[in-house]
Amino acid sequence: MRGTVISDDEAQFFADNGFLIIRGAVFGEELRRIQDAMLRLTEYGSAEVRADSDFAYGIGHKSGAKVLKRVEYVVDKSDEMKVLMGNPFILNTVEKLMGSDFIPTWDSMVLKLPGEGIIVPWHRDAGTGQVGDKPIFNVDFYLDEADESTCVWVIPGSHLWSLEQTSAWLAEHREQDKATEDFRASGAVPALMQPGDVLLHNILILHGSPSNSSSNLRRVVYYEFRTAHVEDEIGPHIPAYIPLKQRVLLACIDKRRQASYISADELQFSYHPMPPYDGITLDRGEELPTYRYAHTDFWREPAA
Repeated sequence: MRGTVISDDEAQFFADNGFLIIRGAVFGEELRRIQDAMLRLTEYGSAEVRADSDFAYGIGHKSGAKVLKRVEYVVDKSDEMKVLMGNPFILNTVEKLMGSDFIPTWDSMVLKLPGEGIIVPWHRDAGTGQVGDKPIFNVDFYLDEADESTCVWVIPGSHLWSLEQTSAWLAEHREQDKATEDFRASGAVPALMQPGDVLLHNILILHGSPSNSSSNLRRVVYYEFRTAHVEDEIGPHIPAYIPLKQRVLLACIDKRRQASYISADELQFSYHPMPPYDGITLDRGEELPTYRYAHTDFWREPAA
């Protein structure tokens, strides 16, 4: 039976390889509720092309029509996503890998619709200029099975590569693999997942996924975390973003405490960031006016 946090060996594997698969991290009634909530959001976004910029579309490789590929700010859109954000095993793991002053940043659902899922070419999520002394990573919650036709492929250890090495590799592989959709590039590993599994991936690891020609739906909820001290020093958000997202995290932890489908025996995560980021509090049961703080409202101005 899994404990309250990943093991030291798992933490070392993540540090060495830039990714880690955690089997069965979400299960039972919580998994079912998350799947249902995100299915409602998928159906809403797929019923028509929404003008709401939170819903992103790509061009289907079969129909040529716009196809839903991503939904932003899912925590604001669903109580189930708030409860998931408060998952103590995940938060203990984030703290172990990143330190106590972590904050949630991005929260999105990325999906591949049956038959028309959009290809994601080889890429890094961000550049090295945004990374400080701690890893930045996504916690990817899989709501559906991901086999070799729909899964993410990763290049183990590529999060440690220099910008020059990364650029050279992409120049060799990206367009070729995009054209052929052969993600079995030298050293590539498929992240084969089942519903309830979690993938941690460093934002610097090279990864990509083919278009979906199968009849299967593949949905993944992405929660990204960063440290407050790195956000404070180099961004990409301005410092005012930090306390707002700390309050979101505290509210989500409290939402989990109140959720009827979460075991009363679950040991709640206790958020105690290091100074000077330890002054944010939230009253028990306090409801936030919003859980959506648009990135574009908090971008840091580029250095002169």
